[in-house]
Order: sequence, then C-alpha cells, then structure tokens
Amino acid sequence: MSLADAHAFAFSLAATLMVTIIIYRAGDGTMSVMPAAEYDGEADTIVGEIDPFA
Repeated sequence: MSLADAHAFAFSLAATLMVTIIIYRAGDGTMSVMPAAEYDGEADTIVGEIDPFA
C-alpha cells in the first residue's frame, strides 16, 4: 500500500474506532496500519501516528 493510501486508511480507522492508529513500514518495504495498542514491532519502523483525540 502506498503512503497516501495508508494515511487515508489510518485516518478512516482512527475516526471509526476512536483509537490511535500507527502507520508503519513492514519488512518488505510496504506500508501498513494497525491500532497502536496492538503494535509490538520496532519503533524505528513507525512512519506516522493518527490520534483521533488530538
């Protein structure tokens, strides 16, 4: 997924679920998103964070 697609998807998830969503780069170079509470990967792979309360 491209960074623009990942950002749009993360924003939609954050607004729908009302949780903080992170955008990260997977090991193969692709972008992905998931709730911040569930992420247990490396901190340096995080590209962005969407907080619906900010």
